[in-house]
Amino acid sequence: MSNIYTQQISDIVSEVKKAVIGKDAIIVKTLLAVLCKGHILIEDIPGVGKTTLALAFSKALSLEHNRMQFTPDVLPSDITGFSVYNKIHNTFDFKKGVAFCNLFLADEINRTSSKTQSALLELMEEKSITVDGNTYKLPEPYTVIATQNPIGSAGTHNLPDSQLDRFMIKLSMGYPDFDGEVAILKAKFNSAPLENVNAVANARIITELQDYISNIYIDDRIYEYIVQLSNATRNHPLIKLGISPRGTLALMQISKGIAVAMGRDYVIPDDITYICNDVFAHRIMLNSKAKLSDITAEQVINDIIKNTSIPRIAG
Repeated sequence: MSNIYTQQISDIVSEVKKAVIGKDAIIVKTLLAVLCKGHILIEDIPGVGKTTLALAFSKALSLEHNRMQFTPDVLPSDITGFSVYNKIHNTFDFKKGVAFCNLFLADEINRTSSKTQSALLELMEEKSITVDGNTYKLPEPYTVIATQNPIGSAGTHNLPDSQLDRFMIKLSMGYPDFDGEVAILKAKFNSAPLENVNAVANARIITELQDYISNIYIDDRIYEYIVQLSNATRNHPLIKLGISPRGTLALMQISKGIAVAMGRDYVIPDDITYICNDVFAHRIMLNSKAKLSDITAEQVINDIIKNTSIPRIAG
């Protein structure tokens, strides 16, 4: 059965690759986060294809999607919705905000105010929105793909730690390599690459994939390995704030997706180490000693992986 789902994952990746050239690993990780009911944060400089990636997924997955360009004047109600007085019926009617869809594309999320960013907290965690005391469920499946410019660039604000923790993974597109950039120029010559992306899935297929992945087998030794990695971040001499239990759960969930993508119905340690940096790096807070030494979160996590004993699981 896993081969069917592995093929579906491969088909989706192939479609997105038509628009996003030379970033296969980023495409796979983004898709796996969607299939593991997680949210994705993509941080990079403008112009490297962050928004194109998100739009390509919306087409390939054939999901209802909305896009919001975050600017300083965006209000929380633009995202969540608001109540409007109806004179005829003497009632308040709820007008849905832009977040009511299956795939919410939040462009340059760190250019808006903290108050507006906080409007995303409930919908990302509970997948519901509360307005004027009334709670509205968001459609299933539901995913936020957010992009942000590097911290320190003009007009940016730091996202709250509580919001960062709600993103399953944080990725960086990076510049394309030489051959990749040449391919991008050729692809743009006759048509817009996004026009070539076809729908190869829908909400029902995505939900089936999510249900299947959630039931993938994990050995007790793998559970212990994940917790050991999390605990190591909480006791590391260069880390001020370690991984929360939500981060531990995120690593467990997405490791199941990796297993299915590789054609297995069980998780092995390599699945954990492959994605650990993408799950952990944005969640930890380094102390002043690490910052003064120009040590990055990725380096610290790699050190933790290196020094944590790997369980013996037959693959």
